[in-house]
Amino acid sequence: MDLRQLRFFQGVAACESFTRAAEQLHIAQPALSIAIKKLEEELDVILFNRRDRKISLTAEGEVLLLHAKEILKGVSNAKREIADLRGLLKGEVRVGLTPMLSSFFFPKIIASFKQSHPGLKISISGDSAWNIQRKIESGELDIGVIAGEVPEGLDSYHLLREEIVACVYPGHPFACRKKVELRELLKEPLIHYKEGYHLRELIDELCAKEGLTPAVVAESNLFSLVRNLVKEKLGLAFFLKMVVTRDAEVVAVSSDPPLYMDLYIAWKKNSYLSRANRAFVDFLIQELDEYYLLTQAAKTFPLP
Repeated sequence: MDLRQLRFFQGVAACESFTRAAEQLHIAQPALSIAIKKLEEELDVILFNRRDRKISLTAEGEVLLLHAKEILKGVSNAKREIADLRGLLKGEVRVGLTPMLSSFFFPKIIASFKQSHPGLKISISGDSAWNIQRKIESGELDIGVIAGEVPEGLDSYHLLREEIVACVYPGHPFACRKKVELRELLKEPLIHYKEGYHLRELIDELCAKEGLTPAVVAESNLFSLVRNLVKEKLGLAFFLKMVVTRDAEVVAVSSDPPLYMDLYIAWKKNSYLSRANRAFVDFLIQELDEYYLLTQAAKTFPLP
């Protein structure tokens, strides 16, 4: 039994629903169900009554919930006291995020980090990966999430590898296909990102290799606008899969061969990283490692 399982168990108990709990915990429902099933197997008990799509605690579940609340509260208090002792009562984290990531993944991470370190100020700069890299090198930013190859002047930690998918409106001819040949995708009218964005550079490089000139119908660095232009049937756009996988208004189509983007948290090499920034880096690594493990579990053990 670990703390992650207890947090998931407490979430399902509070929501009385695997679906709602998965949404609040920001994880895939299959991964949540697998975690609860493993906890039940480890304890050799049934924790939830599952009847007619209704979820309620068993007697054993009620007992575990009381202990789970005390354990999680104790861990939270311990972390807070240790953070206080380490001088994390005040300070500032200056972090750079790309618009796509800041819209999807990071709001919950930042909110959770702020709850753990209420005395720290978080300053977020939204920009392209290239500009984030430049600002870290110049000292304007302390840390930031960048994509692609990491330059020699930065230290980094690899956060995750995420698939890049093409998005179309539901009635598009590609919408009924799980994957489409890359050359076919690149021939479509394209809603492109502004210069300096890693996805823009990647797609331009792929077009050049295929001997194609991208048919750009619009350009923007605003994730929500690009998504809405796809929905309005203006053209096709490329996104990180994590951003659109649960979006019912657009359809994500994999490329053949598949495309991927590597994401890193980076900071200036041979420079001092404050305790506040180090705490954020450690917290981010922990959260994204957990996300990766859960998504892999969902792929390996899908629900019937």
